[in-house]
Amino acid sequence: MDTAAGYLTRASKASPLFKTFLKSLTRKNASHFLGLYVLWIIFKYRSTAYGAKPRYDLKGPRGLPLIGNMIMMITTPRDQISQQNERLHEEYGTTFAFSVPKLGRVIQFIDPDVLEHVLKTNFWAYEKGPIVQESLSDLLGTGIFGADGDHWKWQRKMASHIFNVKAFRNYTSSVFVKEANVLVDYLDKAAREGRVVDIHQLFYLYTLDSFGEISFGQSFDCLKKPEEEVEFAAAFDRLNTVVFNRLFDGLWRINEWATGAGKQVVKDKKVINDFALNIISSRRINGYDKPQKDLLQLFMDMDGDDGRPLSDEMLCCLVLNFIMSNSDKSFVSKLSKEVDEVLQGGLPSYEACKQMKYSEACLYEGKSERVLPYMNKILRLDVGNGTKVYKGEFVSWSSWTMGRSTSIWGPDAKDYNPDRWMNGEKPSPSKFPGFHAGPRTCLGQQFATIEAVTVMGMLFQKFKFELVDPNTEPSYVPGLTLPMAKGLPIRVFHRTPTASAV
Repeated sequence: MDTAAGYLTRASKASPLFKTFLKSLTRKNASHFLGLYVLWIIFKYRSTAYGAKPRYDLKGPRGLPLIGNMIMMITTPRDQISQQNERLHEEYGTTFAFSVPKLGRVIQFIDPDVLEHVLKTNFWAYEKGPIVQESLSDLLGTGIFGADGDHWKWQRKMASHIFNVKAFRNYTSSVFVKEANVLVDYLDKAAREGRVVDIHQLFYLYTLDSFGEISFGQSFDCLKKPEEEVEFAAAFDRLNTVVFNRLFDGLWRINEWATGAGKQVVKDKKVINDFALNIISSRRINGYDKPQKDLLQLFMDMDGDDGRPLSDEMLCCLVLNFIMSNSDKSFVSKLSKEVDEVLQGGLPSYEACKQMKYSEACLYEGKSERVLPYMNKILRLDVGNGTKVYKGEFVSWSSWTMGRSTSIWGPDAKDYNPDRWMNGEKPSPSKFPGFHAGPRTCLGQQFATIEAVTVMGMLFQKFKFELVDPNTEPSYVPGLTLPMAKGLPIRVFHRTPTASAV
């Protein structure tokens, strides 16, 4: 990065004549020289953020001198970023670029071939990088979600032991069905009383309780009193939003201090860390005697990449990272019919869930999330569509936009159509990056699928659902994931299974 002092030092070393020039400088002409240097810097970065290599070969929204597209980023409502990405791709095509202070230049694309280049073919050349890791650290520490290199490899290798078919079979009956029964009981009462419920919140609590069992060996018991705020979940959600917003704010440390948000970050970080550390401390004292190891015990029984047992702080980071990773009548009719025919009024098993292909299609059709940017760590790469990516530049993609792209999915791309998943093989991960691709493909993909299909099967056997406000599209909360901002209010009704299931 250019600085006046650095420029003068390099120039004096390169030319003895320049030393003479420096000696002849007076205070007046030195200030003139500095002024010219400042003007030159402003001219050089006239449409890009300071420090980001000017790229006139790339399309994208024009930036302002030295701050690039910072104004666009801070004035765009955080719950409209995905829609804005979609509009920018419509205007500039499959690839565009923007720049913001500190983060530098970000090249964003929605081309599946380019995504395969980044996540698979040249995976070794891209990393999350220190800027992203620093932004996420208050929530995820040094865990797998933001880790790179060998530190990422050993975490993934350890976690892979818990995400396997044998474990899935056990989770289906001992965890997913158990927690889904709690949800069924709650909805049964709501149906009898005619109460409106927030199904989005209930699904979130179901997932949190299930993962509490699998990661810590105990449920968070969120579903027992879903109307009450769970301190851990609330703190986790707030931090999720904060660390995401940092990626678009090069001055986040100053802004969080000035607004007082930093104090809440400290409180929330203490809540989630204390929760995890208390469980870890109890486990060290009392031991673990269950036949199936939970995620925490798996990590406690293994050594880190330095050959030493993991510290309590590292165990906390690891588990919190895995917690992070985790109205059309025609499709409802098909879903209910499949549930009745496969389950025959019984409880879902692992094998039954694998047969419920339409239920799985409904899940995948609705999955669309954002992805964090990756930094190029070598001198220069061609990503395959003629675009050069230089060292230190970030690449990113919008799963939201890719999932709505007619060039990828056809003319009905913006319609909810699970049948598109029933016509042959699943699309490649580079076309459907909901679970990432390449070496970083989500270890929990099958975990999430079996969990979702299990609860769908149990609910659609017993209930019918009706949106309270079918004409309003739900908004989302900005974050590393996209939870609904105001939930999804529904009415619940009992249903009678079809004759084929009796």
